[in-house]
Amino acid sequence: MTSPAQIEFHQFEPDKIAAIEGKISILVDGDGAMDAMARKINTLTKGAVKRLAAGADFVKSSEGSGHVLAFPAGLSASAVQVIKISRRPNIQTARKAGAAMAKFQGASKLTVLAAGNPKAAEISFGLSLRGYSFKQHKTSENELAGSVNFIVNKPEVVAQAATPLTAVAEGIFFTRDLVNEPANILTTTDFAARLVAMKKLDLEVTVLNEAELEGLGMRALLGVGIGSETPTKVVVMEWKGGGDEAPFALVGKGVVFDTGGISLKPGAGMEDMTMDMGGAGVVSGVMRTLALRGAKANVVGVVGLVENMPDGRAQRPGDVVTSMKGDTIEVINTDAEGRLVLADILWYTQERFNPCGMINLATLTGAIIIGLGHENAGVFSNDDNLCAAFLKSAEAEGEGAWRMPLGKAYDDLIKSRIADMQNVGGRAAGSITAAQFLQRFVKEDTPWIHLDIAGVALLKTNSVLAPKGATGWGVMALNRLIADEYER
Repeated sequence: MTSPAQIEFHQFEPDKIAAIEGKISILVDGDGAMDAMARKINTLTKGAVKRLAAGADFVKSSEGSGHVLAFPAGLSASAVQVIKISRRPNIQTARKAGAAMAKFQGASKLTVLAAGNPKAAEISFGLSLRGYSFKQHKTSENELAGSVNFIVNKPEVVAQAATPLTAVAEGIFFTRDLVNEPANILTTTDFAARLVAMKKLDLEVTVLNEAELEGLGMRALLGVGIGSETPTKVVVMEWKGGGDEAPFALVGKGVVFDTGGISLKPGAGMEDMTMDMGGAGVVSGVMRTLALRGAKANVVGVVGLVENMPDGRAQRPGDVVTSMKGDTIEVINTDAEGRLVLADILWYTQERFNPCGMINLATLTGAIIIGLGHENAGVFSNDDNLCAAFLKSAEAEGEGAWRMPLGKAYDDLIKSRIADMQNVGGRAAGSITAAQFLQRFVKEDTPWIHLDIAGVALLKTNSVLAPKGATGWGVMALNRLIADEYER
């Protein structure tokens, strides 16, 4: 898998600054005020930093942005980046500053002079996240990023603060790799194998095969994959870091490729459907993060892995399948397959683990993109307290999320003439009717959230903390939710 940059933290040695090779990043306040390290660079460059900070471009720029002095006189470094940032930045500004450093670094060695900035660890985290690059299938781009050294006043303290953030970065990178991977590589079998490999992190991992799923009555899930040569699987990951309490559950849709089945999608853009396992990818990344940082909580992650393909055996529009719960579903559109996957694994998760709360994630509907664009995931919940806690965590981590409505009136849209329900309700309120469908497989006493991440899992443009492609959205927010609400 892709690994975050290895960042080391060291003490300031003024006499060695002039000899530093590669690139240097320094921090300067918006009013031009400098810490001791920035002042040292300013002195060595004969006031070049001060002149830059007084210029219009720097003054008008936003906090966290970077400005470059190329080939500065008086230094061995090839360039100095001046980051505009206050002496006490918030978390998001600190991470943005780190992201600017990652873009500045390239393949060079980078030395960050962060002095006593209280958010130095968060700056390093932003640098790690923006430094991600998915190059597994590029034969001509083997250039690796250079090393990163943070020079700070208290290296041991900053390194300690950065350690749990490194675990989060690894979880995000794991998610991004999964979502970016093409479907001929990331088959259901390969996906399951990557999760089984996390046993070495002391996760308990179990893989259920098709015969076991049939025995459990998961015919809604199995119907989705019946037209594919790749076998349907369910993978259960258990992290037992708490006491005897019931676990919190994360449930993910893992459609490794979605043609739409017999209700075939248009050809244009179908290549993006390698990301339709994004929900399962986030669940996997969160479980990896929890294990790496030794979270003091009980958490179970359940993912349904399947491929939706058309062939002579494939599920047809008009078919009726019986879910594990026992409810019957008329399949109006085979391209509304994610809710069939989730229906069975949501019920299975509750029956097996009786969780204290449950969140499912899925790249479920195009309708949520129409409603919220690519800035926010859709949040649907039956529990105000759990929903408020999640939204608070998402806001703290800068991951956009917006609560959407649920209501019995929407149930009329998924009534079936011949079964207990149908899997689509037409164009109106498409993301809401999908959530209403899922809610039928959530027990009344289970606090639950459905996250529709279709608009945020993979982007066509760069974001602040990620290059274009998979974002890893949700790993930070869910990790914080568990840390704040469920750890002992």
